[in-house]
Amino acid sequence: MKKSNLKYIFLIAAIIWMCVIFWFSAQPAVESTQMSMTFGKKICSIFVPGYSKFSDEKQYEMAKSIEFPVRKSAHASEYALLAMLWCGYFKYKLKKEKVIKLRFVFPWLIATLYAATDEFHQLFVPGRSCQLRDVMIDSVGAAAGVFIIYGIFLQQAAKNWD
Repeated sequence: MKKSNLKYIFLIAAIIWMCVIFWFSAQPAVESTQMSMTFGKKICSIFVPGYSKFSDEKQYEMAKSIEFPVRKSAHASEYALLAMLWCGYFKYKLKKEKVIKLRFVFPWLIATLYAATDEFHQLFVPGRSCQLRDVMIDSVGAAAGVFIIYGIFLQQAAKNWD
């Protein structure tokens, strides 16, 4: 596959991931909470010894106690991936050395702006709300994704330096 075609693969993947994020955000609050609780129960079953032997009520309470961090970790992770996909696109879109920093700024900016529009979208979803805190969490997640890609970039540059 030609390297020039890779930018289109990253572009399509980023757009598809944005659609997935939109779909998650379009879930009414009850369904979204249920998804988080299901994931929380799975996490508990992996990390809490004897979890499967707990009563249903105790399992529910334990999953409920980690629902907030699970939900916010999901926010950060989905935007980290989005920013990483945009980094892949801009790697092939912006090739000149003068614009190398833009390869990392644009992905963060796109992900952060998308987070803001996605939070606005949630105003129209039953039981959901627009939270500045979530935009900030998403923005930090996007920055983490960019820094991961930047670290990989620096590692590759160091290998090519020798």
